[in-house]
Amino acid sequence: MRAMAEIQDPALGLIQVLGTEREKDVSFDTDALIAMYRHMLRVRLLDERMMKRQRQGKIGFFGAITGQEATPVAAAFCLQPQDWVFPALRENAIMLVRGFPLTKWLGQVYGNAADVLKGRQMPSHMSGREVNQVAWSSCLGPQLPQAVGAAWAAKIKGHKDVVTLGFIGDGATSEPDFHVAMNFAGVYKPPCVMICQNNHWAISVPSSKQTKSETFAVKAKAYGVPGIRVDGNDVIALREVIGEAVERARSGGGPTFIEALTYRIGAHSSSDDPSVYRSEAEVDEWRKKDPLLRFEAYLEDRGLLPDEAREPLEEEIQAEITEAIKIVEAAGPPERASLFDDVFGELPWHLKEQREEMLAAEPAPSH
Repeated sequence: MRAMAEIQDPALGLIQVLGTEREKDVSFDTDALIAMYRHMLRVRLLDERMMKRQRQGKIGFFGAITGQEATPVAAAFCLQPQDWVFPALRENAIMLVRGFPLTKWLGQVYGNAADVLKGRQMPSHMSGREVNQVAWSSCLGPQLPQAVGAAWAAKIKGHKDVVTLGFIGDGATSEPDFHVAMNFAGVYKPPCVMICQNNHWAISVPSSKQTKSETFAVKAKAYGVPGIRVDGNDVIALREVIGEAVERARSGGGPTFIEALTYRIGAHSSSDDPSVYRSEAEVDEWRKKDPLLRFEAYLEDRGLLPDEAREPLEEEIQAEITEAIKIVEAAGPPERASLFDDVFGELPWHLKEQREEMLAAEPAPSH
């Protein structure tokens, strides 16, 4: 892989572009760079709005990705429509970059009639068949063997153009699912890319309590899988590294394990208080490496994002979010009859009776 060739051991080093001599060799065109920036800004603003809605009691729960926008955005730009994504908590933005409607995405947060999942899933567990993204599990790790298994199934069926992406956090590397997935991937060489967002904290447990290995990426060597460590706050390096791994998988080269070194600037979720277990000084140090601000500075230095363009872009995105929230909050609850949908191809007699009884007991609409 081209990115891997940059350093002697890609599993122990750190692939970077922003802030290095490699900046002058960036090959992505201007439109692609601006599009990536817009999506990162959109996710940042969307997270801010949703956290506020949670505090106002409009939604019950939300998991923001503040400080980790680069990985999901870069990953989404590396995919083709037929590819599948098995996310963890902080990759739901991939759906939006791939074209999933914001109203449907927000409908899942609210769990109302705007939700394609009909209110059946926990908040911040988005999924959508139209963009081939599977809901993640709050139990750490299972999405990785699912991604490897889906890639193996595609290979068996002869779908040579399908690649799967599976995501975990640093904490999930301590789970059996991680080792099962890595071993299977190493043996059978399915077309998958496994990405660990090492944000240093598995809720309140630091990454230093997860492993004594020098890096997480180096663990790939034991399973016969290429491992590479990349700056998870450098969207250009991420797009390069993930893109090469996806290309390798699609061409029959097998799996890759990527460690994206990043940091969760905010709380683990709207239910968490990170001040209990980490220092503000640590957070401040990582704020200086904010992926959005680093990318913004890069674009500004090259005249690709003039000062006068930044404010109108933010206003445009805020207006889009405001309109989507307005539409979703106006939606009512899911239809009660939908409780009986999507389990059987043909509803059994006893469930038909229960549905009819429930509908007969519904109160008449008020005038």
